[in-house]
Amino acid sequence: MGAFEVGNTLLMLAVCFLTLYPMWFVLVNSLNSPAQASLGTVNWFPKEFSLASYSVAFNDKTLMNGFYITTMRTIIGTVVHVLFTAIVAYGMSKSNLMGRKLYLKISLITMLFSGGLIPSFILMTKLGLYDSFWVFIIPSMYTFFNMVIFMSFFRTIPDSLEESAKVDGASDYGVLFRIVLPNSMAVIATISLFSAVYHWNDYYQGVIYIHSQELLPLQTMLYKIIAENSMSFMQQQAMAQFGARLPGNSIKFASMMVATLPILIFYPFIQRYLVKGVMIGAIKG
Repeated sequence: MGAFEVGNTLLMLAVCFLTLYPMWFVLVNSLNSPAQASLGTVNWFPKEFSLASYSVAFNDKTLMNGFYITTMRTIIGTVVHVLFTAIVAYGMSKSNLMGRKLYLKISLITMLFSGGLIPSFILMTKLGLYDSFWVFIIPSMYTFFNMVIFMSFFRTIPDSLEESAKVDGASDYGVLFRIVLPNSMAVIATISLFSAVYHWNDYYQGVIYIHSQELLPLQTMLYKIIAENSMSFMQQQAMAQFGARLPGNSIKFASMMVATLPILIFYPFIQRYLVKGVMIGAIKG
């Protein structure tokens, strides 16, 4: 192995370490005893193993309600986004669609430019979406970037399949749902991953458009816990449960792991479709 290969390997190991260590630090401190976690020391493994912080996190009804809201938002938002974007992309993939170039130009403008926060807030308010669960779903039903991936993939499907289905009496929707989508699982998995990660990690919409505590997503609650240091309620629960006040850092680390682990567990099962779907959708064969 030459010097270049050795240097490249060491560089990749360093990048991997810098990427994984913050998550490992949070995990170790979340499993440490509250006293150890409050010290903020660097430990490779928990010095005093304890699940007290997780017990407080899982017994917090507000946090678990945020987990439920985020889960429902991710599931519904992903299904609706994939379905709606696929329908639009299927129409856009047809060169004989009237006004196709105009629609593409209008959609492209929405990807490059935004109206800004204030117009968006006014629009959501006028549509009755402010402080509503549907503010998480409806604005994210369609994105131009994902539509282009879908559209490029649909063009790789032989026209003979669609023509055969239409000869048998299938409508355009029948062709889409019976022929096109079943042969597009790679790109569907890719777009589903993009959408699910966005919905799970997004906290901004909850900060701007949600006022009711019952509708706050988990990530928005985590943002408030970390940024605003709003730990008093969960610490009161800790006092009632353990007879002691758990340090804020201990509960923060546990809350961060609760918010992060589901998407980390889900990702490896679908990651193999990611590169395949993007590459096939980017090449017209």
